[in-house]
Amino acid sequence: MRFKKSVLGIGLMALLQSCAGLFNPPVEKQNSTLGEVTPYTSMLRGLPEPKERAVVAVYKFRDQTGQYKAADVGTNWSTAIPQGTTAILIKALEDSKWFTTIERENIGNLLNERQIIKTTRQEFPIVDADNKVSSANTLPPLLYAGVIIEGGIVSYDTNIMTGGIGARYFGIGGSSQYRQDRITVYLRIVSTQNGRILKNVYTSKTILSQAISGNFFRYVDTERLMEAEVGVTKNEPVQLAVKEAIEKAVYALIIEGIEDSIWEAEPKDKATFNKMITDYHREEFINDNQRLDNRILEARRGKIGVSLAGEAVTIKGDYTNPRTNIGGRASAQYFLNDRFSIDLSHSIFTLENEGILKRKFAATEINLQYYIMPYDRFTPFLYAGAGSIGPQYRYFNQVKGKAQAGAGLEYLIRNNFGLKLYGEYDFGFSDDWDDRIHGKHNDQLFKFGLGLTYYFGNRNTKTTYNR
Repeated sequence: MRFKKSVLGIGLMALLQSCAGLFNPPVEKQNSTLGEVTPYTSMLRGLPEPKERAVVAVYKFRDQTGQYKAADVGTNWSTAIPQGTTAILIKALEDSKWFTTIERENIGNLLNERQIIKTTRQEFPIVDADNKVSSANTLPPLLYAGVIIEGGIVSYDTNIMTGGIGARYFGIGGSSQYRQDRITVYLRIVSTQNGRILKNVYTSKTILSQAISGNFFRYVDTERLMEAEVGVTKNEPVQLAVKEAIEKAVYALIIEGIEDSIWEAEPKDKATFNKMITDYHREEFINDNQRLDNRILEARRGKIGVSLAGEAVTIKGDYTNPRTNIGGRASAQYFLNDRFSIDLSHSIFTLENEGILKRKFAATEINLQYYIMPYDRFTPFLYAGAGSIGPQYRYFNQVKGKAQAGAGLEYLIRNNFGLKLYGEYDFGFSDDWDDRIHGKHNDQLFKFGLGLTYYFGNRNTKTTYNR
């Protein structure tokens, strides 16, 4: 009883700790703060200085989705994407210290102000000590850009993944729900000399919304009802998601621009940028092979596999009281592609019927094996094939044919080591495995095995990265 109370107390404390946000709601006003940062803000600020900053112009970086916020009731005319994305892009360019950004979004305001200054100085010129018109009356020329940065937010996909879980027992219940949206940003740089697009990149960022709730409902007596409910919702700010996606795009422009000699880094920072380029290509590889549910579509198993397994073997023959014995199995397999492989195996085991038969047998099999989820660490697999069986010490003199089929599960402990659990059913082509012919069915075997497989040989044509 004391142990049960201790476990209950520990569980209650863990529950209260995980739900701390429920008991500490933001009920007081908060002072304004500086803008939030994202992981890529610090990465941009930490970039080494360029050999020379590029002068860039940003005319308009717009929300091109045209989407409005979803509304449960009525119509919501607020846009789903913040409209100040040009300012976010200019801030990202400034944080990187690789660009000199010039004003082009509101170029009309700038030109009007320069015209006011020019007209004022013409009417009221500045004169020097010799009563001559000073050169200060002349405005310096505007900077012009070597490249223009174009692009925008091209998509806002809602509910790309949704789900939840809940349970209720004797009036006490809880539930959890989540929803995932995604935005996509395109960014390109255009040469002002000839209009050629020098580089085009795009990035995506998911937006996660979560809700957790719990409730209690019970009659404390025949006329009194007790009911309680608590919940909390957490939504990732769209503005921060947009900011991170834009900063990621700027970072990609810099890295790819260095690799293609569009920008130039200081020679002393060459090793630093080589590492950044390697990391960037690693991320590209993962992204190219990533599914919507964030699983990596990567051929994890090598071209060749060798395995050892222990098996529990039971005969289904013409005698009663079969007993299960432990045997061993060694196999080698060759992958035809990501899903199919050819498996060749040899096993030694004992077949026994209590008080009647106990003899060592050997079996050789060739199977075609199919992996249902080859890109995941955990996958079911199926196999079928043909083989031979016979007494171990007179194997080649008394060999008999059979067919087999099986299914199993494999979990990759590492990319080259797999732990597998399987079951197999063997169909004999004859009825004399146990030296007795009786009945209308041939002899059969049941096998259940547990083994370890080592994979080697690279099946990928492009470079793989260890994560």
